Amino acid sequence: MYVSSRGAAAQLTAAQAIAQGIAPDGGLFVPAAIPSIEGLFLDRLVPLTYQQRAAAVLDLFLTDYTNAEVAACVAGAYGSGKFDAAAVAPVIKVKEGTFALELWHGPTSAFKDMALQLLPQLLVCALKKIGEQAKIVILVATSGDTGKAALEGFKDVEQTQVIVFYPEAGVSRIQRLQMITQEGDNLQVIAVKGNFDDAQTGVKQIFNDAAYNAALTEHGCKLSSANSINWGRLVPQIVYYFSAYADLVKAKHIRQGVPVNFVVPTGNFGNILAGYYAKQMGLPINKLICASNSNNVLTEFLTTGLYNRNRQFHKTFSPSMDILISSNLERLLYHLTGGDSAQVKQWMTELNTTGQYKIADDCLAAIHALFPAAWVSDEVTAATISQVHKEHDYPLDPHTAVAWQVAENYRRQSGDTTPVVIVSTASPFKFNETVLAALTGSDSLAGQTEFAALQELAKIINRPVPPALAELESKPVRHTVVCDKQDMPAIVKAQLQLR
Repeated sequence: MYVSSRGAAAQLTAAQAIAQGIAPDGGLFVPAAIPSIEGLFLDRLVPLTYQQRAAAVLDLFLTDYTNAEVAACVAGAYGSGKFDAAAVAPVIKVKEGTFALELWHGPTSAFKDMALQLLPQLLVCALKKIGEQAKIVILVATSGDTGKAALEGFKDVEQTQVIVFYPEAGVSRIQRLQMITQEGDNLQVIAVKGNFDDAQTGVKQIFNDAAYNAALTEHGCKLSSANSINWGRLVPQIVYYFSAYADLVKAKHIRQGVPVNFVVPTGNFGNILAGYYAKQMGLPINKLICASNSNNVLTEFLTTGLYNRNRQFHKTFSPSMDILISSNLERLLYHLTGGDSAQVKQWMTELNTTGQYKIADDCLAAIHALFPAAWVSDEVTAATISQVHKEHDYPLDPHTAVAWQVAENYRRQSGDTTPVVIVSTASPFKFNETVLAALTGSDSLAGQTEFAALQELAKIINRPVPPALAELESKPVRHTVVCDKQDMPAIVKAQLQLR
């Protein structure tokens, strides 16, 4: 069963929580109890396919879905050639003791596919299970990758309409093209004049406006979310931590039961939180190392216990982490306080009214035991891309480069020799301008289109351009609406053709 992190909502089944997206009190749905794995569970995962591993893990959380329903959802998400790697999320040994978990082999070349190919399957199944007749309106705020992955995952899915808001100047050229050329009769893409936090705050305000939601309900529409505030977005991400560990054992890089460290580039804290759930279930994780860019609000919080969004916002080489309000921290705080929803609500209220909150010392001590955190600058990110390619012939996107350098710094400073898995969140082609500049010098980009840059990068790293990125050059632009952040509620009604 699932409860709100802020305590005011009734317990729901997984299907009800996934269909609803966000709790009525503004909180996030969390499992009332985190399932634990028994001794042979990890042994049984080792010989399985990714799809079979996913079903085994998801069955523990989605107990109101039948085994057959979960298996069908998984097959719909990760089958039919949607991923260009047979392993779906392969683990690559880059150097001794350091591995890359590649989460970007799906249709949009970013890790969000791991969850957003599965969420529509889970949602459609959930709507049938609970007998929901309304049209489900999926509102998405994106810093680049979630938007395209949600659009791709929900394209022409029955009983759904998707409206994606992205910061007009806050995504890469490729990310923007992926969204504004998206096909699908049930999809709209809107640029917001502002940054990601403006878009995310606007979406949350729409969710939390009771009168607005009542008006939508009168017209047969209900809001839901594809951001990681939706449990159906987060639970698929738990799977790849288990799968990565099973692959390390299968390849004899480690013995069963040996702990590993995962280093995660994260802005909204969803990716690394999935690792936290995996550890709480019993996966042998030693540390979950949080890697940030110069928008280092998470590094400061995990180090000092002070969350302070009142700071300069930086546009960086790793735009998917250009975030100052990390929604999923709310779930972590709920668990670390032993389910003290009143305390969590107080902290979230303080964040909303003053822009900051400070957690208790015992809560901070629990964080220090598990979450080392650090950040690196754009200059260091670029240098890391160049160095890792030169020394290991392995191309990194900027987000993965942030994680790589944080991992190197942590190992050197701590002396921790635990095997390290770098969670690689995007194809280098997705951020070709930054990667190409890092590898060749920025002058090589002068006057080039993004597509010429893609081809040049392919030659340098000796890897093919993902077909879905290459074909963007010939796709027509379909979405051109731009709005001010205060106009987002009106835009949603307009897109739904409501007065």
